[in-house]
Amino acid sequence: MKHIAGRHWYRSRRMADGITRIDEPWIRPFYRCNLWHVRGRDRDMLVDFGLGAVGLRRQLPWLAEHDLLAVASHSHFDHIGAAHEFATCHVHSAEADILASPDRDRTLADVFLGDDMFEALPPAPFEYHRYRVEPPSRIETMEDGDVLDLGDRRFEVIHTPGHSPGGIALWEAASATLISGDLIYDGPLIEDLYHSDAVDYIASMKRLRQLPARTVHGGHFPSFSGARLHRLIDDWLRAHNA
Repeated sequence: MKHIAGRHWYRSRRMADGITRIDEPWIRPFYRCNLWHVRGRDRDMLVDFGLGAVGLRRQLPWLAEHDLLAVASHSHFDHIGAAHEFATCHVHSAEADILASPDRDRTLADVFLGDDMFEALPPAPFEYHRYRVEPPSRIETMEDGDVLDLGDRRFEVIHTPGHSPGGIALWEAASATLISGDLIYDGPLIEDLYHSDAVDYIASMKRLRQLPARTVHGGHFPSFSGARLHRLIDDWLRAHNA
């Protein structure tokens, strides 16, 4: 499998409402994490950090143009790989221990990292068995109901356990925008990980179903409408007899 130069590893696309989607196009769609950059008046926010095999800030220097709030939606390797590049990383308290000591087992790298994940590899000498997630130098914990204030924008932290115990979504009521993490996106969901919980998953889905969302930015796959969110959740709940 060929290796891709670092300068070609990431791509970014500006969405509406001052939000930019960053992803790693050489990772196959099922495994490809979305990184969401939100522009604020006083500071910006970046939700999730990708695989981390290629320096994120080096390849996308515009991420350092403003003070930045770095937020992990949860602690799986495909979402926290480059978290250590930022001075402080915020994560829900239920997964702070994983982010502080991100071994390959608990971050799921041992389960998912392999040929199936890639169309092409990060720059040489990338090798699967040498891949490690480095912990951030400082971790700040978040709880349900916390507000992330960017000056002119406010995102409420919604604790959404189910996919993982410390999963979160971020809700901006003013724009009806939901950044949903890996609990719900427009693609096949993963519900059977070592720390997934079926009862929590149902409760979290029902909670997000109550939001009057207009736009949803998921942890994987393209963004979608609030109407689509409600249909996806309704279908999922019926399939789970909930």
